[in-house]
Order: sequence, then C-alpha cells, then structure tokens
Amino acid sequence: MVQHLKFRGDHYSIGYDWGNYLKTNNVQLLHLIPFENSAERNQFAIDCLPVYRKFSPEILAEIKGIADGQSIPEEALHSVLFGMYCLMPGAHCSSFIVRNEKGCILGRNSDFLTASEDFCLNTYYQLESASGFNFLGNTTSFVEMEDGINEHGLALALTSVAPYKVQPGINVGMLLRLILEQCKTVNEAVHLIHEIPLAGSGTLMIGDTSQQGALVELSPDKTSVHWLNEKNNYLIATNMFNTLEMFELNRLPEDTWQAEERYETLQSCLSEQTAEVDVLSAQKLLASVCNYDRRLGRDTVWSCVYDLTTSTIFRADGNPARSAFKREPNFF
Repeated sequence: MVQHLKFRGDHYSIGYDWGNYLKTNNVQLLHLIPFENSAERNQFAIDCLPVYRKFSPEILAEIKGIADGQSIPEEALHSVLFGMYCLMPGAHCSSFIVRNEKGCILGRNSDFLTASEDFCLNTYYQLESASGFNFLGNTTSFVEMEDGINEHGLALALTSVAPYKVQPGINVGMLLRLILEQCKTVNEAVHLIHEIPLAGSGTLMIGDTSQQGALVELSPDKTSVHWLNEKNNYLIATNMFNTLEMFELNRLPEDTWQAEERYETLQSCLSEQTAEVDVLSAQKLLASVCNYDRRLGRDTVWSCVYDLTTSTIFRADGNPARSAFKREPNFF
C-alpha cells in the first residue's frame, strides 16, 4: 500500500520529523534497503558530495535531518541515495507527453518490484518560502522523486536507463527533485540540467502550463533535448535511449522489462490518435503497457496522469489495469 505523506517546514525539520517518526514506530530505514552496503557505494557517495553541496545543499539538509531523526550517520544515507539509478537497480518505467487542441497531458507508469509497494511514497512538500517551491511527488525511494508537479504547474517524470558510465554527480531522481523545487518552466528546467554534472543515465519528460514539453535524454557525457512542436505533438520514453543521437549509448540489460515493447505500444497509439488523447484515454493507454506477471515479483506500482492545462493530477495506486485512477486533492 502506497504511503501518502504531507511535509511542512524547512528541509532539515521535514527530514528530522519523518526520521524520528519512523524511529518512534520502530522503523529503521537502513533495515529496509533491499541491497547490502559496499565500499564502492561508500566511496561513490564521498565523491558525489561536493556536487550536492554546490547544487542542492537543501537536500543534504533534509538527509541530515532524517539521519538525526533515525540516530544514524548521514553518510549511511548518502551511500544509499547517491548511487540510485546508477550503481543500484532502478525503476523500470514508461512516460509520454502529448499536446493537442484538448490540452497537454503527461503520463507515467512506475514499474518496479512488488516488494517495494508498501514503501512507495506519495508526498506533498510545503516548504518555507525561501527553501523552494511546493510540490507533489512520487517515489519508490525517499528524498529523491520519480515524478511530480510543483506549485507553478511544472511536471516531470523519469525513466531509468542502464548507464554506460558512472561518474560523481547528481542522479536522475535527485535531479528531478531539484527541478521541482527550483524551476517554473520547461526552459528553466533544461537550463538547470545543462549546468549540473550527471552521475549516470536516464530520461526526463517535462511539461508546463504553457503547454511546452520536452524529452531530455541524460548521460554523463551527452544530453539530448527534444521539444514538442508543430510536427511532433508527442514524445515517449521507456528504459532506453530512443533518439538517434543517444541510441549508441544504450547498454541494455538482458531483461529490459519489455522496454522495447512498451515503447512500440505507446508509439503505435500516439502516432494514430494524437488528436484524440485526453485524460481518460491517457489512463487507458498507461493501463495497456503494464502487462507484468506479479508471480515474478514485478508490476506497475503506481500510475499518474498530469493534465498540464489545469494542473490536475490523476493517480492510480497500483497497476492501472486493476486500480482506478483518482483525482488528487488540489494542494496548490
């Protein structure tokens, strides 16, 4: 069952209150991590720390708050969080954005291990005015976000991509969180992305209330940006690079969780029905690309549709082929 949380305050106090709440309820975060610590992850976290200090000191403050609330070293959380989506297994997801006369819609499935379902977070951050923009975000982890929308109507969704190279930097989940807190528009988000060293590979689907939209394919050495335009009214991402300039950087694992099939299904539908896509059809499309066998321990753990014209969010807790979408409360 997905946990729905509301946070209010500055970054450190939000982190401390949550970490202490878990501790009071006999929950130790480090006991929930589904992989063992290693010297490689510890060293990688140390190497990444200067980048986080420069670009996201507020997020570091939240991590320190969680650590203090849990009575554990903050370095232990750095080791867990900084290597996500690059050193450790990532989520296996699908996303798209489409624009037509009915408006602009961003859709995303979060596909991951069924064992993670009880620890997935749907979070609303109400930050102090000087700390960053308020946002609603979803994640299979904590602190970093995998999709969300902020008070200015800027929405983002990530998919993980197996890295061909890993370097000290900020991973795609932390980057998404940082954009939600710091940017109002797609243009601002793309500008920020180009300023930050990236730890690994991934994609970000980005849209805003002006119906601007972009797909950003990210890697340590190269970043490709594709925009919605008059000739191309939709963009798609799964767990691989699909644009010509980035395709050679794919290092696909043997098991891609049907990444190619999911992309082809989305491509086939959106190429033929771009003009007809609305909130309801977007929900149905997401339900059509999550055909996992739960007996193998994998499934879609949530699904979201962001109506960027109205900044309205529809969310399904679980596989959307079996779980109904519900409209999220209007937090902004």
